[in-house]
Amino acid sequence: MNQAVEQEPRVSAPVLAAYSYCETVTGQQARNFAYGIRLLPTARRRAMSALYAFSRRVDDIGDGPLAADVKQLRLEETRALLSRIRDGAVDEDDTDPVAVALSHTASAFPIPLEALDELIDGVLLDVHGETYQSWDDLKVYCRCVAGGIGRLSLGVFGTEPGARGVERAPEYANTLGLALQLTNILRDVREDARNGRVYLPAEDLAKFGCSEGFDGPRPPAGGDFTGLIHFEVRRARALFAEGYQLLPLLDRRSGACVAAMAGIYRRLLDRIEREPEAVLRGRVSLPGHEKAYVAVRGLSGLDARHIARRTVRRRG
Repeated sequence: MNQAVEQEPRVSAPVLAAYSYCETVTGQQARNFAYGIRLLPTARRRAMSALYAFSRRVDDIGDGPLAADVKQLRLEETRALLSRIRDGAVDEDDTDPVAVALSHTASAFPIPLEALDELIDGVLLDVHGETYQSWDDLKVYCRCVAGGIGRLSLGVFGTEPGARGVERAPEYANTLGLALQLTNILRDVREDARNGRVYLPAEDLAKFGCSEGFDGPRPPAGGDFTGLIHFEVRRARALFAEGYQLLPLLDRRSGACVAAMAGIYRRLLDRIEREPEAVLRGRVSLPGHEKAYVAVRGLSGLDARHIARRTVRRRG
């Protein structure tokens, strides 16, 4: 994969305004994500905001109060908009700032727009109330809603020329997306239950006696909720370990961005592991000073160098 272009032609006022709108949406709706992309050069930061704003639109349709048939119609309308973007049919003076910004991003970076089709497919699974029998089943959903975002991000980041193993970068980006999504699922298990959604595999819930679900602030009676969470945490850690091999394949600032975002979620995972029942009482989060520490670690290159050394030892 070619390295993403650092220097872009002068951006017109309408496109700048569209990007500004997307950055505002990102800052208001995705603090962890916004924290990480602050480490990127301007052009890449704008591009990531455009990707987030479009993805957020898709998620909001799926999570909103509309009837299922209306949600499906709105999602297909969004897919049609994506087709227009893919065809270069969105003008700079279009009234939809997200479409303008994403169209410009698609022209400036080699992003696989089909991954946004996968995101729409994943949200349609939510709309249809899909549940998952096994991890292999859930992995398909996670690939749609998060793995694709990893591959899109890689299109913005680019890779370091001549980096060893660069051909596996999309695979690592996809796996890191799965790790982030599984962490999200663990963090939001109570909120999802309130919305009638169950993401954890049915066979895992049965194995630990938690098939009754998570409707209250306490674990299901007679179940091993702590064992269930620790089991899923180990799965997420294995995904992080594989996905982190992406870091040495990126340039310093892109690697810092990925390390910061992934580091925040790794620390969330640590908190969930230490106190599993906390996810039943409310959303687990990190204070600002801890996020700042993770960002500094990422910007210093500590995580990327550590992963690089570990990867070399494994290959040796």
